[in-house]
Amino acid sequence: MAFYYEEPSRTFSEYLLIPGYTSEECVPDRVSLKCPLVKYRKGEEECPITLNIPLVSAIMQSVSNDTLAVALAREGGISFIYGSQTIADEAAMVARVKNKKAGFVVSGSNLTPDNTLGDVLRLKEMNGFSTVAITENAQPNGKLLGIVTSRDYRISRMTEDTKIREFMTPLEKLVTAPANTTLKEANDIIWDNKLNSLPIVDDRGNLMYFVFRKDYAEHKEYPLCMMDDEKRYLVGAGINSRDYMDRIPALVDAGADVLCIDSSEGFSIWQKRTIDWVRAEYGNKVRIGAGNVVDKDGFRFLAECGADFVKVGIGGGSICITRETKGIGRGQATALIEVAKARDEYYKETGVYVPICSDGGIVYDHHMTLALAMGADFLMLGRYFARFDESPTDKLMINGQYVKEYWGEGSNRARNWQRYDLGGKNNLAFEEGVDSYVTYAGSLHDNVEKSLYKVKSTMCNCGVTNIPDLQKNAKLTVVSATSIVEGGYHDVTLRATTSMNNQ
Repeated sequence: MAFYYEEPSRTFSEYLLIPGYTSEECVPDRVSLKCPLVKYRKGEEECPITLNIPLVSAIMQSVSNDTLAVALAREGGISFIYGSQTIADEAAMVARVKNKKAGFVVSGSNLTPDNTLGDVLRLKEMNGFSTVAITENAQPNGKLLGIVTSRDYRISRMTEDTKIREFMTPLEKLVTAPANTTLKEANDIIWDNKLNSLPIVDDRGNLMYFVFRKDYAEHKEYPLCMMDDEKRYLVGAGINSRDYMDRIPALVDAGADVLCIDSSEGFSIWQKRTIDWVRAEYGNKVRIGAGNVVDKDGFRFLAECGADFVKVGIGGGSICITRETKGIGRGQATALIEVAKARDEYYKETGVYVPICSDGGIVYDHHMTLALAMGADFLMLGRYFARFDESPTDKLMINGQYVKEYWGEGSNRARNWQRYDLGGKNNLAFEEGVDSYVTYAGSLHDNVEKSLYKVKSTMCNCGVTNIPDLQKNAKLTVVSATSIVEGGYHDVTLRATTSMNNQ
């Protein structure tokens, strides 16, 4: 006879947090949202990779590219570059994030002295950069010969066929800095010499980076920025259980800080083989997450395989139709509660803490706090990030409203059959995701700041100032259908259209 769970499968909207005692210490500015990204052993001083905010972006074509990865790293989280693209293209995306060293920018506009003013203008129109590096071979790391900025030319007094060598600022008139210059030293040079940009060159005269005056204020604005020891942004990358032997080396070479197997169901031999190969080839030097699972057996399996973190959730994503098409999955709250308990039991038995990631089911900002209270160490979000300027999709006007495109990895548009691989044929037999739109929401920075302030405020209402204490001390209650209705506005007529907190 099949096994039947006695309790129903529940979602976040079926729970509320009960307030705790709020002391004078419980103010949002004192709340820490730091959380572990990868596993660590009991007694170690700290987790090898700790996030400053508990948010990571989903491994999706319509969400996680290099632009969003940089924006989220600045806020204190991390992105997982989508793996449903060629190995070369994914590695290039990872490399672009790592090359955009915090404060040290690889030149994005490069020409030679033999190019023309017309070339400068076209390049500026294409990418918006006003500083153009002039190198021997027009490469970002070529031998530096000079630079061109908007101060070097006047369109009204020059013709577009004017050679760059005639109006550029040559190397001998530039202030430059050597390769070992720190960001603080570079900023001091910029301020002392009243510069807008400072080229960093190696001992052979090759351009390495620019440091820009405008970036100084920007970096002050992002105190939680996720950076490695070389001051480069942290970035993750998605992989599959098919071409991992070729994909993983390319991503590691490109600088990926952490990998994650992107799959709709992780309790499988395919994920074990992938993790086994990583441990055989790289030992523990390469960090790799796995999933997705919805119960203790799935978690235990992946933890024993050696996963660095485990993703929880099947069928809860806004564009996912796995439950509809296959009848498989579990309510996100119920799944998370059981897996969190299994994680804690595993930690007591082995001394190894394997973080869990709640993936799917987040509809409102308060669901973030509920997920963390139920035991999630961090949250993977797709629709939430797809709405922002930094996501890779187009912004469109549909029925008088700005929207952004958003599609599932199991949709025909994505054709990501590897994510649903069960060892069968190499194609997508049926869809497990939809192609859709989400309401455009503006910049990532503004929205993340607002969402996390709500999380911090709720934690203060619960009497805690960090995530571990929230997980330990939170009190949750199941609510009835009538209570859910009561929780919103009711029995009134709104005076005007109200902006709700629906993400």
